[in-house]
Amino acid sequence: MPGIKVKLVRSRAGRSKDHLATLKGLGLYRLNQERILPDTPETMGMCRKLQHMVVWERVDEEPVRRPRRAAKPAEQAASK
Repeated sequence: MPGIKVKLVRSRAGRSKDHLATLKGLGLYRLNQERILPDTPETMGMCRKLQHMVVWERVDEEPVRRPRRAAKPAEQAASK
């Protein structure tokens, strides 16, 4: 499945909470950071919403799936 390479080209400073949440959903935190994401309507909608802050292009590379962190057991979290 082809992917989309998304790059953050404008600063996050002074943006609304809604835009910051969308950037977090894309996994973009630093200026000039790039991510390869799946080519889905949801991803394209996020790119369109932030079209003034990101640039994107379609690529043939597969998006890299990052494993999720396991939740800490309740006992361990309560002791801290």
